Amino acid sequence: MNWRAPQSNASIKQEGSPSVLVHNTDGDDTIMQPQEPYTYLFGPVPSRRFGRSLGVDLTPYKTCSFNCVFCQLGPTLNTTVERREYVPTADALRELASWLDDGSKADYITLSGSGEPTLHSRFGDVLAWVNDHSAIPSVLLTNGSMLRLPEVREGAAHAKVVKISMSAWDQPSLEWVNRPHPTLRLDEMHEGIKAFRAMYDGEIWVEVFLVSGLNSIPADVKKIAALVKDIHPERVQLNTAVRPPAEEIAAAVSAAQMAALKDLFEPPGEVIADYSADRDSQVRVNEFTILAMLKRRPCTATDIAQAFGMHLNEVAKYLGKLTHTGRIVPVRKDNQLHYFDSKNINNPTTEKDPTG
Repeated sequence: MNWRAPQSNASIKQEGSPSVLVHNTDGDDTIMQPQEPYTYLFGPVPSRRFGRSLGVDLTPYKTCSFNCVFCQLGPTLNTTVERREYVPTADALRELASWLDDGSKADYITLSGSGEPTLHSRFGDVLAWVNDHSAIPSVLLTNGSMLRLPEVREGAAHAKVVKISMSAWDQPSLEWVNRPHPTLRLDEMHEGIKAFRAMYDGEIWVEVFLVSGLNSIPADVKKIAALVKDIHPERVQLNTAVRPPAEEIAAAVSAAQMAALKDLFEPPGEVIADYSADRDSQVRVNEFTILAMLKRRPCTATDIAQAFGMHLNEVAKYLGKLTHTGRIVPVRKDNQLHYFDSKNINNPTTEKDPTG
């Protein structure tokens, strides 16, 4: 898809993007909004873990077995362990085929998105299809809660990389950090992950999400590290709330603290670096587009996603970067985060979100 400015005074154009900001010489910014061609694919977007990753979303928005305090997409709307074909597998595969036929490129094709992908009863079929039809490595992002089931372990084994989140060391910590479905037990989940490791020949990466004051003191992190060691991962990555989270209590751990904790893990943990907006023109254009909207009025992440036909996961990445570079300010109002252009915010009585 080629984007051409309507006049020669436009300074930006882009291929294959859901939205383009055009700077005109008359001082106006025009946002061009094409029809988003895909329902179940998003990106490729920059990922702190996987470079440029094409996302495949197999669950409705915020359908998950956890309701994590740190989730960048907000509170879970449907906390469930029910496995079924939430979206039509054939339709998702049709979109993947179309994307590949267009000659599109990505570093990874990742099952991720709006919820827990292993809740989809045929997620393994999607991974197997990717392996059969593309040289791009397939990735499964999972919270590990469903790996206690043999059929889920069988499906997950089709992925080239399985990234498992592990942020608790016992049942009480699981409940205050991840707020799982009431039927889930950490000991059963951990046994399922170990069983998966025993049968799986691919790479397991573990992401440990640390929240200041909840699971970040060294004594507790050592307990998480002991559980991680049990599953012999190829990589361990430490993350924290660099993007505005579901709950205000989910405060970020400082970079210095993260660096001090990484050597508690085996193998030693990597502190995940934020992606750089300077490396990719598509990232810059999308950031400019979002900023142009926020200059006119404050918006929620959902407002931005609906306006530009972007996936909320993709929007969250851009908002996180813009927040950390000081170009926008998140403000919590009526239990929702509204984002303001930092140059335009002029209400000193409004309480800023502490994670910003």
